[in-house]
Amino acid sequence: MGIFVFLPLVLPLTAWPIARLAEQRLHPRTATVLLTWVSTVMVLCSTVCLALLMVVGTAQLPGNPLPDGWSDPEVRESVPRHEVAGKAAIPALLAVVTGCGRALLRHLRVRRRAHAALRGLPPTQVAVLPDAQPYAYALPGGARDRIVVSTAMLGCLSSRERRALFAHERSHLLARHHRHLLLVQLAACANPFLRPLRSAVAYTAERWADEEAARAVGSRKAVARAIGTAALVSRPTPVPTLAALAAPGPLPRRVAALLAPAPSGRAWPSLFTTVGLAVWTAAAGAALSAMFSANSAVTLLLLLRAATPL
Repeated sequence: MGIFVFLPLVLPLTAWPIARLAEQRLHPRTATVLLTWVSTVMVLCSTVCLALLMVVGTAQLPGNPLPDGWSDPEVRESVPRHEVAGKAAIPALLAVVTGCGRALLRHLRVRRRAHAALRGLPPTQVAVLPDAQPYAYALPGGARDRIVVSTAMLGCLSSRERRALFAHERSHLLARHHRHLLLVQLAACANPFLRPLRSAVAYTAERWADEEAARAVGSRKAVARAIGTAALVSRPTPVPTLAALAAPGPLPRRVAALLAPAPSGRAWPSLFTTVGLAVWTAAAGAALSAMFSANSAVTLLLLLRAATPL
């Protein structure tokens, strides 16, 4: 395989064009799902490849518990500079596990604390907390999905803007946006090259909820005003995987998109347009990159399996 064995580690760079085009040109729902799947596939391939590089590079070290066949010359020749690559893969893999573990534990800890703080309140979908700090966010919990909002936030919004806020957060819960946000957060922790996709999904998930809120309220301007007001007075959510009306990010772009005509419900633009050609080309490149990454990882895995004694 030679140098191609390292492809899964760097091919996520090819997903940057599709991230940029998707958040600008695709419907927010389509862009969110597409970018989440692309980042998930690519990070799985890169992490598996990193683990296999560590195995190949350290299999010939004395005292290791790995099968002797994994240190055969044929296996080592599949990875250029296998000793250097294997030793470098050890701290890299530890960083991946540590970063993903910390992000996941923080997400679960904040959710658990948030649900614990709501104990004793009526089991309604909307939990209103008497707090002088304005905030509102969607708190997933399976059968206990709730919208958490403070009295200060409600006092800052008009009646129609409150409807927009509740519709926005309800859309986050129904579409399970926290899962998309958590997946891309973990992917960015495992491979820094995927951070642009994390930012793109954070934006498209909010745009998706914006459009659903505008459809529920019947006024795009009311949602835009609610976003602007909430952004001026609210504080950020406890973790980036909890969605909120005024989530950090390109708020002016969200407001501008709401003041423009609604996006087309068509999932993909036509191939016979300039925008469509760019989007389809970038998507094809990202798909091929994911396929090449998977192929490199699977080939190395099969090679190690063939060298494993029965």
